Amino acid sequence: MPLVALIFFSVSGGAYGIEGLFSASGPGMGLLLIVITPLIYSIPHSLVVAELGTAIPVEGGSYHWVKRGLGKYFGFQQGLLQWICSFVDMALYPVLFTSYLQSLVAAVAPGQHVLFSLGGLRFDLNWFICLAVIVVFTALNLLGAGWVGESSVAFAIICLTPMLILTAVGIAHILGHGINPVGSLTTSSDQSMWNAFGSGLFIVMWNYSGWDSVSNVAGEMENPRKHLPRALAMAVVLIMVGYLLPAIASLSVGGDGDAGWKNWDAGSFSGVAKALAGPWLQVTVTIGGMFAAVAMFSALLAANSRLPLVLAQDGYFPSWVAKESKRYGTPIVSIIGSSAIYALFCLSSFTNLVIFDVFLTNLGILVEVAALIALRIKEPELERPYRIPGGWFSIGAIVLSLASVCSWAAWQQYSQNGGRAVVYALIAVSTSVLLYLPLAVRRARKARREAPEPAADQALASS
Repeated sequence: MPLVALIFFSVSGGAYGIEGLFSASGPGMGLLLIVITPLIYSIPHSLVVAELGTAIPVEGGSYHWVKRGLGKYFGFQQGLLQWICSFVDMALYPVLFTSYLQSLVAAVAPGQHVLFSLGGLRFDLNWFICLAVIVVFTALNLLGAGWVGESSVAFAIICLTPMLILTAVGIAHILGHGINPVGSLTTSSDQSMWNAFGSGLFIVMWNYSGWDSVSNVAGEMENPRKHLPRALAMAVVLIMVGYLLPAIASLSVGGDGDAGWKNWDAGSFSGVAKALAGPWLQVTVTIGGMFAAVAMFSALLAANSRLPLVLAQDGYFPSWVAKESKRYGTPIVSIIGSSAIYALFCLSSFTNLVIFDVFLTNLGILVEVAALIALRIKEPELERPYRIPGGWFSIGAIVLSLASVCSWAAWQQYSQNGGRAVVYALIAVSTSVLLYLPLAVRRARKARREAPEPAADQALASS
């Protein structure tokens, strides 16, 4: 159950944040996307994670899969790009926590109570609350992935309980008043089905991504070869139901008005709760959202902080980055260093860069699929405690599904928002590509310096 909870918060955290799907695509298409996306996106990716995660259950997960399947160059790109992607992604959750807190305590608001400025950056009360969240959950992560998993179970109960209450109240409202929660398929008669599908797909993909994150802490799991496939399967069902039921219940308020789905964005379920049952449920849902935000930060910090660790262990980053706690076995420098970067990204509009998050996430997914195919060809005898059933036919279906979904979502995002996300993604990829050569040369020189004299002579002779 701690592993299920860890996957749950690495991917979802509950229905908090799914609201924008319905204002973008409409109630009918929104519900349809919640059901369809796991079939064409989540389940194919989780199958890939289950096979690779059980075959190579090591710290750093996807980095080692790609390195072993496609070589050191692509392994480096996978590790570094996913870590760069986390800078923006991880900054969202402390900010989201303060946004929920702001709805309860009006004094907590961005831009208010500026304590000091430095180089144009404004350090206000809002940022210091983000910093406090980061410090607390960094300390928890320093105790090890086991503590993060155990705490995630408690957080899951706290997060899901308000949504269960909201679901019960909303369904009772639907049945008692004979309401049709779907109402319409799209946002309006002017929006085509394809446009509605594309608008919402990008949103729901972000809410269904992150299945490979838990693999980064596989080295700290108890028997991952046995538990990982089962936990992934349970998490897929839990997350889909966790989105679907609260969404149906919340649609009972209709489309018009302040709480109507036409005006929904992240955090709107709090307003829906107030409209359905009054301030007590609004406060309950808001507190659930606060816990969901910090639990997602904690789970993803456990995953993302292992990426600089394995890059340091392989010689690309300085060796001190790989320093581990003697007592808990956790990567101290990697966890604290990652958290410091996330705190800086909480300062300003850096969080707006999340627009390129799904681009890099999907790129990483496609590279993992390529690694799966390469390992099936190169290492057919590799022990695979879980093997994707159906042979090459199933792998072909997975490739077709993930490539189609990722391409369609990227095109829709480009069509609706222009090239900004593409530019940011290209900058990140170019940075990673350009860094590889100097870091690889440095790594090779260090290996030659540290190699025993006879081994160095043999290597020189063979070359």
